[in-house]
Amino acid sequence: MSLQGLSHQAREAKSWPFEQARLLLARILRLRLSDAERDLAASLINEGKAAQAVATFPALNKPVVFQCGFGASGLPHMGTFGEAARPTMVRNAFRALTEDQVPTKLIVFSDDMDGLRKIPDNVPNREMLEEDRDKPVSSVRDPFGEYESFAHHNNARLRAFLDGFGFDYEFKSSTETYRSGQFDEVLLRMLERFDAVQAVMLPTLGEERRATYSPFLPISPISGKVLQVPTLERDVAKGTIVFDDPDGGRTEVPVTGGQVKIQWRPDWAVRWTALEVDFEASGKDLIDSVRVSDKLTKVLGGVPPVAFHYELFMDENNQKISKSKGNGLTMEEWLRYGAPESLAYYMYQSPKSAKRLFFDVIPKATDEYLQQLDAFNRARGDANAVALDNPAWHVHRGAPPEQGSPVSFSLLLNLVSAADASTKDILWGFIQTYIPGATPESQPLLDRLSDYAINYYEDFVKPSKTFRLANAQEAAAMADLAARFRALPAGADAEAIQNEVFEAGKAGGFEPLRTWFTALYEVLLGQSQGPRFGSFAAIFGLDRTVALIEQALAGELVAAAKA
Repeated sequence: MSLQGLSHQAREAKSWPFEQARLLLARILRLRLSDAERDLAASLINEGKAAQAVATFPALNKPVVFQCGFGASGLPHMGTFGEAARPTMVRNAFRALTEDQVPTKLIVFSDDMDGLRKIPDNVPNREMLEEDRDKPVSSVRDPFGEYESFAHHNNARLRAFLDGFGFDYEFKSSTETYRSGQFDEVLLRMLERFDAVQAVMLPTLGEERRATYSPFLPISPISGKVLQVPTLERDVAKGTIVFDDPDGGRTEVPVTGGQVKIQWRPDWAVRWTALEVDFEASGKDLIDSVRVSDKLTKVLGGVPPVAFHYELFMDENNQKISKSKGNGLTMEEWLRYGAPESLAYYMYQSPKSAKRLFFDVIPKATDEYLQQLDAFNRARGDANAVALDNPAWHVHRGAPPEQGSPVSFSLLLNLVSAADASTKDILWGFIQTYIPGATPESQPLLDRLSDYAINYYEDFVKPSKTFRLANAQEAAAMADLAARFRALPAGADAEAIQNEVFEAGKAGGFEPLRTWFTALYEVLLGQSQGPRFGSFAAIFGLDRTVALIEQALAGELVAAAKA
């Protein structure tokens, strides 16, 4: 994928990843260069000479660090994927803005040293997890019996998924990062500036917690648990703290080498400072926590990253998606019913708006993605088109495929329904009549969509189909429509068929006209909405559509549904 030669479009692009990329570039130039250097570097980059800017100022050769976090105490879910997808979109926008000359990297950080405080609802062997409660998740036994710890299991699930999507990232385990000493310098600084850290944290806490709060959570040498206990003494010279271990009395441990875990908001500050993070996205519910961590980062001598806040995903009951509850969609479930591209599109779309994350969003997201991909491809070669603002550009990280699908997902769903196409071979029989010469090999996206449509129909549409009888007005209009279809010439296209559908509805006196289409869907397909009816009839076949109408008028569809 080439992201070079795009800086001019990137400066003008209005989509949110480019807005964030421009903020991030301003931060990088401000932090790494003097005023005079910054002005020159900005001028060069604006002129499409980012390579010259990087060659002139070696400070721009240091990677720009994007980060996202993963809570390893639960199985990965769709929100987890979004936490990697959105920074990746900003990262690609930044690469286009800088002609791909400034190095970047995405760190996916698993907070697997956190104590397991709550047992997830959606895992086996909960009794075993109860025995390991409060230990670092990386020390909790795997309830699935597959990995050396629960964290290793969840981390592996996360990495397999991200790898499957082709994400470019560097995985970091909290446990390994603490134990390796990568955080040691910042941890010793936190010990030295303990009072300043407390001055930031204590006003954010309730009275009872303030009395015992410490940013340092020692790991008991005896029980192995992450202890939430007060720090009784500090020795800056030795780099140690003293605390009261419930299992061993007064105990002294170093704050380095993985002997302590930092409370989560100070931990964010440690991470941002030690890893020199430049960009992090987080949910709207963490805005206040980000503000606190920003202050703590400054106490530790670091610079807070550019923060992007997105709205939360909700389940079908408008409850926040939770790893521990296991509500909403899993990644595997989405990929059974929808293309991976549709998932990335859903993550891209309106990040500042709360969205439901349940099965019924998949068809709409899929068709909207297909429409955007078609629009992108229509604009190829048009110098005036701002292609970078098309969601397909972000979904495909700057390299959308040149071929989409000639058939929408909703149309495939209705074709499966009307034709009882329980196998892909049956479905392809209709497709090849509609698109002569088409094959699964020549239409790979359409072929994948066919699998998703069959799965979605069998699991969600078929069990809830409810046919009804047509009333007198609807029956007369449908009989008229059948006659119009018989009169059409062989090979009539979808547009000609759609015109007859409109005329039949108008002649039937439907006002507004959408009630006519609703009647067609409910009487003929057993659902309240569907695709453009002319397109459906064209691919299903006029003769079959006429037969479907006649079955409905005879009451056979309702009888079959009841049977």
